[in-house]
Order: sequence, then C-alpha cells, then structure tokens
Amino acid sequence: MTERNSLNISSESPLLRRGMGEARHYRSQFSPNRFRSLVVNYKETDLWIGVDPGSFQEEMKEIALSKVIALRTEMEAYLLNDPEFGRTFAPHRAEPNAPEIVKIMADAAKRAGVGPMAAVAGAFSEMIGRHLMEKFEIQELVVENGGDIFLKIKQNLLMSVYAGNSPLSEKIGIDILASQSPLGVCTSAGTVGPSVSLGKTDATMIVCRNTALADALATTFGNLVQTPEDIQRLTQQTERFPEILSAVIICRDKIGIRGMFEMKLIK
Repeated sequence: MTERNSLNISSESPLLRRGMGEARHYRSQFSPNRFRSLVVNYKETDLWIGVDPGSFQEEMKEIALSKVIALRTEMEAYLLNDPEFGRTFAPHRAEPNAPEIVKIMADAAKRAGVGPMAAVAGAFSEMIGRHLMEKFEIQELVVENGGDIFLKIKQNLLMSVYAGNSPLSEKIGIDILASQSPLGVCTSAGTVGPSVSLGKTDATMIVCRNTALADALATTFGNLVQTPEDIQRLTQQTERFPEILSAVIICRDKIGIRGMFEMKLIK
C-alpha cells in the first residue's frame, strides 16, 4: 500500500512493494505444514503464494508469473498515457478504456480518499489469487505482496500483527474466520519500511472482502495517526466503512481494535 511518484523501474517505482525483509517477515507466520509455497518475482513484484498441499501443483508458478507479467504490462502502458494516476495522492478517475486492475485501484482509492497507488499491492494480490482459483481447484490459498494479503481458507487462521519497534509487535493477533473468506488483510505503517505514509503508526491493519480496498483504507487510517492519543478516535472512525470487517491500529505501546474477529495474545 504505497504511493510513489516515479515511473522509473527503480527503488521509487510505483509498483514497488515493501522492503524485501519486511515482506519475508510476513511469510514466516504461514505454517509449512499447512501451506506449500512458491515465490514469483518479476521486476519489483515479489509474491509469496501458499497453497494447501493437497491442491498444490508445480505449474501454478508459471500461471501466476504469466498473470503478473500481463498485469504489469497493462499498468505500465496505462501509466505512460496517464502519469498523474501514478503520482497523485488524491483519488483519480480511470479512463474509460483503462485495464481492469487500474479501474479496481481507482474505485478503491475513491472510496478511501487516497491516491490509486495506495491500492496497487492489494489489487495485485487478489487478482493473482482469483486467477489461480479459476485455473485450479484450491482449498486454501494465500497470496502475499509486501505484507498485503489475499486469503482463501477452510480453517480459521491466527495472523500476528508485525508493528516494527512497538512493544506490541507480534504480541497480538487476530483470528481470521474461515467462514468470511475469501478476503484481504492489508497493513500500512509509518515507521516501518520504505512505503510512503503521512502518519506515525507502527501498524494499521485493515480486513475487507475487497483486498484493494483494504489496502487503500489501511493507508487512509495509517495517514491519520500522529500520536497514540489518536488511536481510540480513529478506531471508532473505521465504523464509517461497513466494508471493514476488522481494524487494528498500533502506535508505540497503544492499540485499538474493532470488528468481528477476536484478538488473541501470542506467546
């Protein structure tokens, strides 16, 4: 969930996700007994895909890579003709002939009140995940893109919240209900990673059925937190978005949580 200002394929690319170390940190919480994994890399896109062992097929990597290349090619071509889409921190209308991923990002950004690039990772995660679900019979699936995650699960999944140097980092988690999947779990941070954030949160985690919207809303609320004293008010403000199934905001030693998923302490 980043908003970038350059169209170059570099460390400032609008398609770049979080730092590699942070992205891989998220991957470590998915049990290798529950998920067989594969990694898809193309340019700056770095996806971790977990599939239940009974559904896993080696050709999934080739199918996912082909879809990543197609999505990036479409988006890069669109950005050449509409560069403001990749620069602005405000909602931006997609052209009528824009590719599907651009329209998904624009819609999520408009709802959240942020720039379209704030939804890019979530949009990629869900589109790759749904493409794999169309091509294969899959019981459980995780597509992680720099900490922004699309989930399809058959059993509940406890997800820890990584919050950088906060004393609460990885001490709490939310129990994701399988009955609510597929859904998106996206995290923004002002103190962790290179992604642009105007706030000071150590973690803002948003869960929605629409992964691009979860990504954009995580940026929205992450931008608004400047001190721990903001948490209670902003956690309450997440109620304005009925699409939010759960929200977690961490700033230093304070936490706010709201939604249908139970918070659990992690030893």
